[in-house]
Amino acid sequence: MSTATTPRMPAVFLGHGSPMNALESNPFTRMWARVGAGLPRPQAILMVSAHWYTRGLAVTAMDAPRTIHDFGAFPQALFDVRYPAPGSPALAERVAALLAPLPVTLDQRWGLDHGAWSVLVHAFPQADIPVVQLSIDATRPHDYHHAIGRLLQPLRDEGVLIMGSGNVVHNLPAMDWHDPAAAYDWAQRFQDVVQAAIAADDPAPLIAFEAQGADAKRSIPSPDHYLPLLYVLGARRADDAVRVETPQLTYGSLSMMSVVVGA
Repeated sequence: MSTATTPRMPAVFLGHGSPMNALESNPFTRMWARVGAGLPRPQAILMVSAHWYTRGLAVTAMDAPRTIHDFGAFPQALFDVRYPAPGSPALAERVAALLAPLPVTLDQRWGLDHGAWSVLVHAFPQADIPVVQLSIDATRPHDYHHAIGRLLQPLRDEGVLIMGSGNVVHNLPAMDWHDPAAAYDWAQRFQDVVQAAIAADDPAPLIAFEAQGADAKRSIPSPDHYLPLLYVLGARRADDAVRVETPQLTYGSLSMMSVVVGA
């Protein structure tokens, strides 16, 4: 990819919440749209979604990734959503080269899951920017995911927007479905720790989040939604400005906090 006239792209983590956000206009989806409109136009997007959790590393390498409806019990209108962005086999090969000698599968089967398209329909509604997904290797320790983000840093100077999609706090069984404004004290404490570490550019407590004890265990019963944040923060450079958007908890135990690095 040419860098002669390409500005350094930011890296962005979006708290995606419910798939229904794809259809809704609310403070979170309007923020996603505002963030997308305020960025330099990417040549391509590399997406790390909580919903592609694999054994080993894979990257989508097809020309036309399918829209995956990886959920159930939602209205038909959500199943009707399509996000027909092109893929980029060239970017997939570039990602594999940057991560070498780690083995990376050039995947022809996955596509764009709802962690990807539910935010992209708002951030880049024209679906005219190539999108490639990178899987999360569930067999690896947490520092590995931050290190992968560091290895991918050069993409930012090649016109590629690195995006993560997940949730800093994601405990569905604990959610209070009757009160969208609820925020459990343990969830708020953990989100505050994460936000403070991001502001201090101190990745150590973010990587070793279990050290926060019971608050972390309740906030992240499974790391799949949290880990995309580590890729984005791994791609952070020392001179990057960082801002946090919508640091709100909903239904008690779902964080909608997003992080914009380098913009």
